[in-house]
Amino acid sequence: MRLFTAVTLGTDLEARATDAMRALRVRAPRARFVQPEGLHLTLLFLGEVPESSLDALREALEPVGVMHAPFTLSVGGGGFFGPPAHPRVLWADVRGDVAALKALQADVAQGLEPLGFKSEHAEYTAHLTLARARESRGDPALADCARSLVGSDWGHAHVDRFILFESRTGQYLPRLEVPLTA
Repeated sequence: MRLFTAVTLGTDLEARATDAMRALRVRAPRARFVQPEGLHLTLLFLGEVPESSLDALREALEPVGVMHAPFTLSVGGGGFFGPPAHPRVLWADVRGDVAALKALQADVAQGLEPLGFKSEHAEYTAHLTLARARESRGDPALADCARSLVGSDWGHAHVDRFILFESRTGQYLPRLEVPLTA
């Protein structure tokens, strides 16, 4: 199973993001845009994991939920990763209680570390991935898309859980939902 942990943003915010991506596709027709069901904020990517590890993952992740209270995020604006002439990833900015999101991500990573999972990045950067360049040298149209996102506001999301997802041929299947109950 190819697994990752993430928080979702609710149907209203996801619908606004989907509408915005429709308009952005016109500006960057060669880019590979995220499917609506793929809109989430990844906390930690686990990679390929045997199904026999699910019980150990549950035991590691469930205690994290009781350490965190629900929080609110908002999404709007955006930018890109990569050089300005060759951006590789287009993203929307995550705002609101980002400190709570970062704390949740850190505790998820810490809880999974004894099982051999490590965070890919030294510091977690909250962002909502919208599109990726199809070519390794990037796509200049993504910079234009980022400029068009300035001043955008897609609303708020109430985060009251995180989810262990399985990624299977473009589908994201929840394997475990952990409520935030502190």
